[in-house]
Amino acid sequence: MIVTPLTAAAPAAASADRPAVVACPADVPVKTTCYTGQDANGAYYAIAVPKKWNGSLVVHAHGGPDLGNGSDPARSLDDLSRWSVMLDEGYAWAGSSYRRGGYGTRMGAIDTENVRRLFVSEFGTPKRTYIHGQSWGGDVAAKAVEMYGRKNGPYDGALLTSGVLGGGSRGYDYRVDLRVVYQYYCQNHPRPTEPQYPLWEGLRPDSTMTTTGLRARLQECTGYSSAPADRTALQQRNLDDILAVTKIPERTLESHLRFATFTFRDIVSTRLGGRNPFSNKGMWYSGSHDDKALNAGVERFSADPTAVRDLSYDSDLTGKVDIPVLTMHAIDDPTAFVEHEAAYRATLQGAHRDRYLVQAFTDEHEHSQLSDSEYANSIFALDRWVRTGRKPTPASLASSCASFDRVYGTGCFYKPDFRPASYASRVLARPNGRDWPAMSSAQEKIWSRVPGVGIAP
Repeated sequence: MIVTPLTAAAPAAASADRPAVVACPADVPVKTTCYTGQDANGAYYAIAVPKKWNGSLVVHAHGGPDLGNGSDPARSLDDLSRWSVMLDEGYAWAGSSYRRGGYGTRMGAIDTENVRRLFVSEFGTPKRTYIHGQSWGGDVAAKAVEMYGRKNGPYDGALLTSGVLGGGSRGYDYRVDLRVVYQYYCQNHPRPTEPQYPLWEGLRPDSTMTTTGLRARLQECTGYSSAPADRTALQQRNLDDILAVTKIPERTLESHLRFATFTFRDIVSTRLGGRNPFSNKGMWYSGSHDDKALNAGVERFSADPTAVRDLSYDSDLTGKVDIPVLTMHAIDDPTAFVEHEAAYRATLQGAHRDRYLVQAFTDEHEHSQLSDSEYANSIFALDRWVRTGRKPTPASLASSCASFDRVYGTGCFYKPDFRPASYASRVLARPNGRDWPAMSSAQEKIWSRVPGVGIAP
């Protein structure tokens, strides 16, 4: 399903109901006042204001995407609890659950901007406003920066952590590869006795498979949840081949396969009307025990250009940035590979806006949660950059973290000399031209006027 971009790009500032005071989650600092509500588009949201408010606001864009039909009222409260470090640092906080589950980067950006406007209507304009995006929310926040973050606009700076910054048109290519490589070896998703469908669909629209069922099939084929000694020889070889070819860490193999199944179904069947935005035609897969057989037998397909166009318009980044952007990423992130940061830097360099970008990398091994000391340090450094013009560096971030670690005690793991390799060094580039750079600002202006472009809000 698609809509015109003009329909999708107009935030509704009104709220269906005014924010109501509620009990704060347990992790939120004492003497904080918490509010919840639902905006005019149906998105639930949460707002928190600490008693010792510093006058500035952090607007949060959550990751996922979650796959429920409607807005989840618990999501924004969960995020509030998870990011309570921002309240500890004196910031007010606002986050949207988005109006629905499922894919839609611009939808998330619009709903995030909506909750900012709701905050302003209720509490007044903050001294400074920062947008924070985590995981897929990093793409949402980066898109919001391009849509709304002009100079003297509503946002003063952006913090993107563990961000999926390669954009939708190429940011899922390693899961495309996983989907086809897995099926070549396992032949159980779908089984030969089940209705067949092209693997780019992820899962046929009417399937009743659950995540539990998917895990059972993965276990059947690879024994991934068993100790190595308890796997059959075939299970071990299947597992070794899948991991070697796709470069996906063993510990997140199941979660990546879930994305390549259920999120792909949402993108293709629900958001793009059954059109295919993915391609692997002409790819050469390597690293298995028999690459020749793999490449002869793996399923191949080409993308529908209109589907690529619409997914790209929705989620790819142009680099049109006019405010300070600070990113932080674990070097060993097993979900959003650190090479996403190289893709984002290249996008800003292509737009001649990389002067607005500082990237920090840490010697951590998780995706969803890094050190609170580092989050506090990051928002401090971003705020100082905005207030004083003193642009941080990877070295200065590593140095300043110690003072926050004395408060939070969660560690500082910066590696200021690290630079990620190119995105194509980790994710196989599509040889048929799909690995093009993200749209330029001029291209996006043209496409934004084309009726029917974009993913439905």
